[in-house]
Amino acid sequence: MITSVLVANRGEIACRVVRTCREAGIRTVAVHSDADESALHARVADAAVRLPGSAPADTYLRGDLIVKAALAAGADAVHPGYGFLSENAGFARAVRDAGLVWIGPPPEAIEAMASKTRAKELLGIEPLRQVTEADLPVLVKAAAGGGGRGMRVVRHLADLDAESAAARAEAASAFGDGEVFVEPYVEGGRHVEVQVLADTHGTVWALGTRDCSLQRRHQKVIEEAPAPGLSAALDEEVRALAVRAARAVGYVGAGTVEFLVAGEQAHFLEMNTRLQVEHPVTEAVFGIDLVAEQIRVAEGHALADGPPSARGHAVEARLYAEDPARDWAPQTGRLHRLAVPDAVRLDTGYADGDDIGVHYDPMLAKAVAHAPTRAEAIRKLAAALDRAVIHGPVTNRDLLVRSLRHPEFTAARMDTGFYDRHLPGLAEPAPDPHAPLAAALADAHGRSRFGGWRNVPSQPQTKRYLMAGEEHEARYRHGSRGLEADGVTVVRADARLVILDVDGVRRKYEVARHGDQVYVNSTALTALPRFPDPTTQHAPGSLLAPMPGTVVRVADGLTAGAPVKAGEPLLWLEAMKMQHKITAPVTGTLSDLCVAPGQQVEPGSLLAVVTETS
Repeated sequence: MITSVLVANRGEIACRVVRTCREAGIRTVAVHSDADESALHARVADAAVRLPGSAPADTYLRGDLIVKAALAAGADAVHPGYGFLSENAGFARAVRDAGLVWIGPPPEAIEAMASKTRAKELLGIEPLRQVTEADLPVLVKAAAGGGGRGMRVVRHLADLDAESAAARAEAASAFGDGEVFVEPYVEGGRHVEVQVLADTHGTVWALGTRDCSLQRRHQKVIEEAPAPGLSAALDEEVRALAVRAARAVGYVGAGTVEFLVAGEQAHFLEMNTRLQVEHPVTEAVFGIDLVAEQIRVAEGHALADGPPSARGHAVEARLYAEDPARDWAPQTGRLHRLAVPDAVRLDTGYADGDDIGVHYDPMLAKAVAHAPTRAEAIRKLAAALDRAVIHGPVTNRDLLVRSLRHPEFTAARMDTGFYDRHLPGLAEPAPDPHAPLAAALADAHGRSRFGGWRNVPSQPQTKRYLMAGEEHEARYRHGSRGLEADGVTVVRADARLVILDVDGVRRKYEVARHGDQVYVNSTALTALPRFPDPTTQHAPGSLLAPMPGTVVRVADGLTAGAPVKAGEPLLWLEAMKMQHKITAPVTGTLSDLCVAPGQQVEPGSLLAVVTETS
């Protein structure tokens, strides 16, 4: 029997494994980098071991340090979570060689399937060796790992070398393996996968299908189970192929076989030899705990002859600290508040007051809804996210709600190009126009009618706020009946709650403050000073860092004085395990290059200046 588990991961998945272990009476050990010293996963485990450093290559990718930590803490098993070393056969062997139980598939199965190139060869599928114009578009893809990292769509042959280099660098940073390969890119396909679970006695379960078509940068955003709209024949085909793939490599534990479905054809993509981020939708539909089953399988228990019966439908949405309207730029800062209605399951690696840093993936949480039908599950999840309280960095919450309610999604007509078609409308800010007034009224609560500085007492008071990138002014007065504002009736106004009658409809506005940041329901505002300070001025053509990160690469031969073309890549920033390309805004001359590879930058830092050709 397993009595103590070290979780070789961080964040949400580490917290999720700890929760199951605690329910089973199993002691848990966390590992943490210096950046994660006070992270939630390190706090909720029974013990925690420091991995010196902050970069993944120095910490969570150091299998030798993790094995040493497990032995030092008295653990007798290791659960790898997903990402990092979860599909590293060498790490699995090191765990076993140390006398510890590996809660995962055999190293041989990982070697056979974790490399996408070898997996395709096992199933008789050859990658593209020589790419021509006729093959376009193609997908450059990391051979190891997942999560959309190390993947690039190439539509022009001239871009292949540069995009391959970027994919290699990103894959090496995320997985410690820079191998990439090229395969045809299927336009308009759906991403469908099958959850498998196998024991050491020869039983393999195919736990239904999932649809993960809504993706950004090839990383999943919304997932559901079962995959809607599959014909009975296609559903049976993908489940049978998944079981065949698992049996072919002697698979043990939980894994996922992924396909790209176009029409009635299913194209094999890969097998992930680990738990998937989206596993909760399968858990909800089949009424099981996959982590608990992983532990039971690792202890040698046999699965039943067949899986439990499926019931209902489940949908999951990934909440990210990112700005979809700014090319999905990751966001950092203090997460003051995160609360989602109890009607849905919330898996998270953060608690109120935690800081979101630059070193790791920007996912804050996963919200999962289960209901008897797909329509009911979608409605429940959209409503819960709409009502969620999120105070902190910009998130993709509004995009998730709009995506769930989009007619193409509700009708199950989505594919992997969903955001390519609809992103501008889904990401466009739509703040409440009365939010600045509500914030100002809450701020004015309790002040004397004659208190505060003003020229003429009868004149309106004003407060300025920055909302969705634009400045807004709120005007109100201290009248004989309390606070008043033009165009609305102030029903109630105190420091935390404002109720306005707008055209005969009473609307509630809950107000919270964190320094200069004010949150009115789901709208974030920044209070501006009465007399603004002078701001730093930048020359026309200045390129500013859109996020905190590290300069990982500058275009070959790029120096000050070089001619550049509009859209030409100049440098690459790495933030939260993803690389972001900074391009020339206009055609002209690079008049200044202010950074070098390895340099860390903050948001708004000057990267380069391009002077436009007159």
